[in-house]
Amino acid sequence: MTDPVSRTILLLDIERFSDRDDVEQAYLRRMLYDVADRALEAAGIDETLRTRADRGDSVMELIDANASVTALLRALLTEVPAQLRAVNRMASRSAQMRLRGVVAGGYVAVDHLDGWVGSDLNHACRLLDAALLRAALRERVDDFALGVSDSVYQGVVRHDHPGVPADGFHRVTVATKNGPLAAWLHGPVPRTGEDHGERGAGEAPGDSGERPAPAASRGTAEEDAHSHPAPAGHRGAPAPGPVLDVGSGSVSFGGSYVAGDQHGVSGGRVTGDVVMGGTTERERP
Repeated sequence: MTDPVSRTILLLDIERFSDRDDVEQAYLRRMLYDVADRALEAAGIDETLRTRADRGDSVMELIDANASVTALLRALLTEVPAQLRAVNRMASRSAQMRLRGVVAGGYVAVDHLDGWVGSDLNHACRLLDAALLRAALRERVDDFALGVSDSVYQGVVRHDHPGVPADGFHRVTVATKNGPLAAWLHGPVPRTGEDHGERGAGEAPGDSGERPAPAASRGTAEEDAHSHPAPAGHRGAPAPGPVLDVGSGSVSFGGSYVAGDQHGVSGGRVTGDVVMGGTTERERP
């Protein structure tokens, strides 16, 4: 085995790769390599400064420690999302590509089988596979979620270099089989997932779909009506029982809309006053 050397570690992984057929997988792998190459070129990191390992649905790059990590992060935050938008705009739904990415730093050695070994590399792979990073991508409108190791945050990100805003990253603790792992997530911390984000220097509130998960579901109108007392009737009219009060906006029930000061639910029992186009109808028996 060679002596460990310092390297910047870049990992990119395709979401839901195994759900695709062979033709789609081959296409996605070509697009992944193209996106990775363009991002590294934009960062000024040519092939002489990096070594690549193929992991099937993901790509791993070991980058020379003298290459700019700031330029790499800047390219990942700008070039990768732009490339993904261009790729997905022309691709069918089954060939859409969304990526998780990780940037870490540490020492890596090469064994007698030309394999890469090192605890820092293991930690980067744990972060890439973490439930929290997967959940973050599922909740994103865009197609890329990036996490960085604590060492990368402390050494580069927290200094708020142009194009790498420190307040855009949020500290998280990732659960791994080797114990909790501190990391930093770019963008909002997900509301779901097995891991839990922590408030850090950049603060943000905060599983297999292609697009962001919808807001947390609420109870039905009937459940809400029975769990809350009825409000006083509008314009002095008494409210004989539980009603759904809509103060602004519009709410859809079974294809119909209730808005403003109107009360009513299509396809069910109507209570209180139903106001439609200025005409008021009392509850029918």
